[in-house]
Amino acid sequence: MRSKERYEYVINYFSQAMPTAESELNFTTPFELLVAVVLSAQCTDKRVNLTTPALFAAYPDAESMSKATVEEIYEFIKSISYPNNKAKHLASLSRQIVEKFGGEVPTDPDDLQSLQGVGRKTANVVGAVLWGREVMPVDTHVFRVAARIGLSRNAKTPLATERQLERGFPRELLPIAHHWLILHGRYTCLARKPKCESCGITEACKYYNEQIKIVK
Repeated sequence: MRSKERYEYVINYFSQAMPTAESELNFTTPFELLVAVVLSAQCTDKRVNLTTPALFAAYPDAESMSKATVEEIYEFIKSISYPNNKAKHLASLSRQIVEKFGGEVPTDPDDLQSLQGVGRKTANVVGAVLWGREVMPVDTHVFRVAARIGLSRNAKTPLATERQLERGFPRELLPIAHHWLILHGRYTCLARKPKCESCGITEACKYYNEQIKIVK
């Protein structure tokens, strides 16, 4: 199957099977989303969602969190992965938001990436979820699923995958396509044992069809 046909197949399938795909992180404000995404690095959304209610009750905005110590923030997030580093990131980025951006999460991608602990992927997630920015955040799920299906080819880095996916998907679909691939990777195309038997895109999947040839 050619690349264009594969993208068309994937788009048609997910448009019907997952028409309202969205982030599984719980948030009510841009600041809460930013914090949740920072916490979600190498951690499940489920664990983050169990952690953030108490954190947001104590520090509902950048102003309040900017006054907290790293140690105080740590106590709220110690059950997630890498809590020491993440507590430092949250303390620093909240102060930066207050001092440089008047307490509001900046909308400019470069400004977002200037915040402590906010890289390209995190900035893209915030931009796509909050403002529908036409970008393709690439996390471990997207990186793996894109390669398995064949949407990316020989992409050695998340940035290379991002560039290929941005060329393959229509730009207006990029925000939702990001969620399609994440959710597919989270629940069907698992890292160690993909559930190919319950997958709806095996006909277009490079990995699946290569496995069939091996078995035959």
